[in-house]
Amino acid sequence: MHGMRTRGLRPLMAGAAALFAVTLLAGCTSDGAEGEGDTGNQGTTSEENTASGDTVVIGWSGPEADHGWLGAINTGAINAAEGFDDVELRQAEGTNDANQQIAAVEQFINEGVDAIVLLPTDGAALTQVAQKAMDAGIPVINVDREFSDTSASRLTILGDNYGMGVSAGMYICEQLDGQSDAVVAEIAGIDSLPLTQDRSQGFKDALETCDLEVGARVAADFTVAGGESAASQLLSANPQIDAIWNHDDDQGVGVMAAIDSAGRDEFFLVGGAGSVNMMDRIAADDSVIKATVIYPSTQAADGVAMARLIAQDKTMSDLITPSVPYRIVLDAPVVTKDNVEEFIDLAFES
Repeated sequence: MHGMRTRGLRPLMAGAAALFAVTLLAGCTSDGAEGEGDTGNQGTTSEENTASGDTVVIGWSGPEADHGWLGAINTGAINAAEGFDDVELRQAEGTNDANQQIAAVEQFINEGVDAIVLLPTDGAALTQVAQKAMDAGIPVINVDREFSDTSASRLTILGDNYGMGVSAGMYICEQLDGQSDAVVAEIAGIDSLPLTQDRSQGFKDALETCDLEVGARVAADFTVAGGESAASQLLSANPQIDAIWNHDDDQGVGVMAAIDSAGRDEFFLVGGAGSVNMMDRIAADDSVIKATVIYPSTQAADGVAMARLIAQDKTMSDLITPSVPYRIVLDAPVVTKDNVEEFIDLAFES
């Protein structure tokens, strides 16, 4: 179906079980009556969460939208805010300069906003000013790139970079079932970034489960030009390839150009992130691109929605525990021609 993994369910199940045990004990010891506690009726309901409340002023700051995925992140934050009649979004100009972003957060603090949603251009560099906001009583929602200190945010919302690699690797294992001598290649993003390292590690670990390994690897830079250059290098050095995972659909535009130019079609390609153009080609099923792994461009939109709940002292209604979690890691499902219609409405333009 969506390729969802269950590794994150155990803590939730354990927490729910513990809460149930505490509630049951309270029910048995309170005047001897059982069933007085109701674990399904804690916190705010979905109806209460949807209902308009006090106006929440949210400051939003992210990097410059010089990449299709980052453009979708920014648009998502704006659209999410517009979807609530009790949210006022104050948007800082996108920047890849950490000092400028620090100044934007300082301004939000001085303005006394109710919450800040922040996708830092550099998590470590923005940690101190985020901590300053938290110390001022302003909850910070950290998106995508983590701060170096967890106390600098009330909530962290992340895509699953390691999980992307696992999803890509497991899909390739399924398609190459039994072909232990298959040549698997990888076109990574920027190798110095932890997110790239996580994606590559997840990919390696997944391939090991079916006795495969990465036989050829190059790194690009998340750009079209970089993708084309890296893919050309990969193809010229490897006359036979059975499967390729490309980490990023924006650089995938260049990767596909290199493949078309070389006239190669003996392999299948798996993309990453989830762009409209890649999903369109997957749906058409007329090229080497057969799947892509989602890295959600909805993270900032989710951040705005969660900032509103936190500022209004509301909770996540579908959780038994009456709160908003401190950490949310989103899923990394595989999109194929069989399920592309489920995901394409949330895809971004490369």
